[in-house]
Amino acid sequence: MSTTNADLLKSLKIDRSAPPPDSSKRGLWITLAVIAALLVVGIAAWALLGRDKGIEVKTADVVAIGTGSGSPSVLDATGYVVARRMATVSSKITGKVREILIEEGQQVEAGQIMATLDPVDANAQRTLSQAQVLAARSQIDSVRAQLRDAENNATRLGALVGKQLVSRAQYDQAVSQRDVLRAQVATAQRNAQVASDSLRIADNGVDNTIVRAPFAGVVIAKAAQPGEIVSPLSAGGGFTRTGIGTIVDMDSLEVEVEVGEAFIGRVKPGMPTETVLNAYQDWKIRGKVIAIIPAADRGKATVKVRVGLDAKDPRIVPDMGARVSFLEEVKPADTTAKPGVLAPADAIVQRGGKDVVFIVDGENVHQRIVTLGRSLGDDREVLQGLAGGDKVVLDPSDKLVDGARVRLAREDSSADTNNK
Repeated sequence: MSTTNADLLKSLKIDRSAPPPDSSKRGLWITLAVIAALLVVGIAAWALLGRDKGIEVKTADVVAIGTGSGSPSVLDATGYVVARRMATVSSKITGKVREILIEEGQQVEAGQIMATLDPVDANAQRTLSQAQVLAARSQIDSVRAQLRDAENNATRLGALVGKQLVSRAQYDQAVSQRDVLRAQVATAQRNAQVASDSLRIADNGVDNTIVRAPFAGVVIAKAAQPGEIVSPLSAGGGFTRTGIGTIVDMDSLEVEVEVGEAFIGRVKPGMPTETVLNAYQDWKIRGKVIAIIPAADRGKATVKVRVGLDAKDPRIVPDMGARVSFLEEVKPADTTAKPGVLAPADAIVQRGGKDVVFIVDGENVHQRIVTLGRSLGDDREVLQGLAGGDKVVLDPSDKLVDGARVRLAREDSSADTNNK
């Protein structure tokens, strides 16, 4: 047992004569770790700086045109939704706003109170006019009482002068006094009428402190706040408002388009139309030509045309962009026909002998073969291959191929940001 314990103690001693561990293997591992870290950094730097950012392109949206009713379009034109009845309502007098009773988007009825002005001055004027009316009527009563006494006196003296009990001069003086009082009564009555007219004007002045809606419509702008000065005239610089709010009669909405002089002969009053709003590409609104304005724009060589809309819908609002198709007479509908779209002519190029466009889909583009129709100004009608709302590349370069990575030009990017 003692021998065994001695052997165990010897085994616990450090053998300082043993060779050191191999350092070459440890250096190899360190080197491999450094190389791996450099590879990770290099890959990250390439991903951030060296990655292909794509070809910079400019884009435009494809606009749906045509009709789904089967009636062919003889002409397409662009314009805006306008209201025939729109008014900026103001007060008839200059005054300080006391209360505003409207908000944007509110429906108002004809005669509804929109705002009230401070009525202190108007009320004071009305009170003064009322006092003047009372004073004038009191004057009439006083003069009439004197007139009755003068008439009785003249009658008595008339009887006595015939009996020579009084002198003729006394009688003449009584008659003269009677006639004077009659004239004073007439004057007092006229003064009372003037005072009554003045009271009516004062009543109008009080009523003018109340601003009412001239017709039924929707409030699209609120222009004044309580405490501000409003005036029917532009006075006081930027510190005086000239309106309380703007009302639009939504039932009077129509579309105004400008048609080139060379094509105005195709448009006739009462001609059926189909309108597509830029905001709702798949919504086609039937209508007709209301009137062709008999005047041309010399600078643009266009004639303005008013187009009515059969639909009355809250989605239609003033100043919306619209495209109007002027239709031929109604024919049986062709259910197989598909409406075309308008694309900028600059977006269409030749590749392999075919007309193609490049549609932006995220960060990539896809080449699509299209079938072309008419030329409409700077646009081309596309019968097949595109749909309303597609975003196409303008002036695609020869480097642009199907599936290529792209990025929008700076001006397009900023515009998209603003729209968002």
